[in-house]
Amino acid sequence: MASGKFKAVMMGLAATLILGALVFLGSNNLRHIDAVLVGYTFATLFATFGITYRYVMWLERPPTKMYWRRGWGALLRSGRPWETFRRLASRLLGVFALNSFIYRRSITRGLAHSLIMWGCILAAAVTFPLVFGWVHFETVPGDLERYQVFVFGFPTQTFPVDSLFAFLVFHALVWSSLLVIPGVMLAMRRRMRDHDAAVLQNFREDLMPLILLFAVSVTGLMLTASYTWMKGYAFEFLAILHALTVIYTLLWLPFGKFFHIFQRPAQLGVKFYQDLGAAGEQAVCKRCESPFASMLQVDDLITVERQLGYRYELPGVAEHYQHICPACRRKLLALSQRGLWAAVANGD
Repeated sequence: MASGKFKAVMMGLAATLILGALVFLGSNNLRHIDAVLVGYTFATLFATFGITYRYVMWLERPPTKMYWRRGWGALLRSGRPWETFRRLASRLLGVFALNSFIYRRSITRGLAHSLIMWGCILAAAVTFPLVFGWVHFETVPGDLERYQVFVFGFPTQTFPVDSLFAFLVFHALVWSSLLVIPGVMLAMRRRMRDHDAAVLQNFREDLMPLILLFAVSVTGLMLTASYTWMKGYAFEFLAILHALTVIYTLLWLPFGKFFHIFQRPAQLGVKFYQDLGAAGEQAVCKRCESPFASMLQVDDLITVERQLGYRYELPGVAEHYQHICPACRRKLLALSQRGLWAAVANGD
């Protein structure tokens, strides 16, 4: 465990240093860093360390390591690259872009997840390049009615200040807030009205992320309202309040439920692992002789259990508890309890 923590710390430091170097280089030696956004930059660097540290520690767990190695190994070793690419693209679209697995649980739940996800993706795509100084805007020399976009210090396209493109780009965070807020409201509604969710939820894991997203979105909209319709009234206070909510959210990323954002891509590897198991030999229950799982998964589960210090070998034909299907395990448990009750009733 100590070696795993040391590895995680080193990987976290490496990721933080790499991001810091990219910020330094991409902002033209910090020349295009906005001093107002420096707090966001340092919060992002801290979050990068925390996310990398936790992710490496998560991968050190035997079950995760087994799924990771088997899943991505199945993807990379496939002898049909075009078929693999097709399945990968299909799952990226269905699992990630459309959240189809969540919509199967509930339309409302799927809609809430989609609104929050795409709102956050849009906000991240706009915020981080601006915070890091990778993207900035300047007026075109000699033409104050046009802006030019600079990416990593290189000039790219120009556009009129009063164009539709300018309106959409400069209000991108408004559009992201208008996606996140309804998504958060739908999620909070479920948390308050769904008794199953209410029983299992806790403040830190389930409510705090929603509160933070709502706070970031609302304070951002209040900033826009201040300089658009209120002639800058309370703008400084709102800017500080918004910065605090954003920085706290960034610092919260490595902890709690936000971390599943970074775990989710591993699900693709699990899908390919399941495909590999389904195409191979199937495990047959030693009691009822019915197939119940892939032999690959059963053998890997036995290996992981031994790595964790659990040994469930059985004498006789079964050889191991994992060679018994779940239905028969429940039946064997019931038969064992019946035998104990009978023994007590007979005074044995």
